Amino acid sequence: MKSKIFNVKKEIIENKKISSDCYKMTFASKEIAEQARPGQFLHIRCIESYDPLLRRPISIHSLKGNVVGILYKIIGRGTGLLSKKISGDYIDVIGPLGNGFGYQSVANRQLPILVGGGIGIAPLYFLAQRLVEKCSDVTVLIGADTKCNILCIDEFKKLDCRVKISTDDGSTGINGTVVDLLKKEFVPVNSKLKVFACGPVPMLKQVNQQVSKYNVSSQVSLERQMACGVGACMGCTIKGQRAKGKGQNNYKRVCKDGPVFDIKEVVWEEM
Repeated sequence: MKSKIFNVKKEIIENKKISSDCYKMTFASKEIAEQARPGQFLHIRCIESYDPLLRRPISIHSLKGNVVGILYKIIGRGTGLLSKKISGDYIDVIGPLGNGFGYQSVANRQLPILVGGGIGIAPLYFLAQRLVEKCSDVTVLIGADTKCNILCIDEFKKLDCRVKISTDDGSTGINGTVVDLLKKEFVPVNSKLKVFACGPVPMLKQVNQQVSKYNVSSQVSLERQMACGVGACMGCTIKGQRAKGKGQNNYKRVCKDGPVFDIKEVVWEEM
């Protein structure tokens, strides 16, 4: 079922710095809260003026009652301006947009594994909030380059998720990548595993290589620059696998057809 889309202007409850370049913002919106599904995103105007012109796509990080949370990283001028907003300021939001994670079919005896690299952990917390209502064993694998960039550990633990950490420099958790953690979850092979992942493309390519070996059901949330956010401009297309009976690849819009895809839909060689 498609979500209704709203354009709302809401008062910011909090815009809190949680690491050197990451912030968590919350605002109340009954309209968005009633429609939002894990994996969907919001298209946010970072400043009242039209400079910068384009909105920024930011995934929905959390939902508690009518309070919507986003977790974002300062990447450029737009998110830099967004980080300057304070409690009591207003934010202009369009959403919820896109297709989310297909988590509804996960049964209690299945073993969902959430794999987040860097800021890619952001949409996985909202997913975990929903999964713990259905499953007694949810595993979260969090990876980053160094300890200070590991996000949301305490939040996931409060949900009673099993949390494992990796850092490239070994400053906390295992010395390695989040995919190294994932590999250990496949020993022994367990057909009940279901993987949900979000992070940089090189990480997702490695996730694809790993899950393909065992034919494990997997979904990925793709990060992509977007202009319109609703599928009109075709600026965020990726190459998808050939449709049955057709001789050419499908082009999929990350904003409209995603941002969540079955991992088998994506032509990873073209990413």
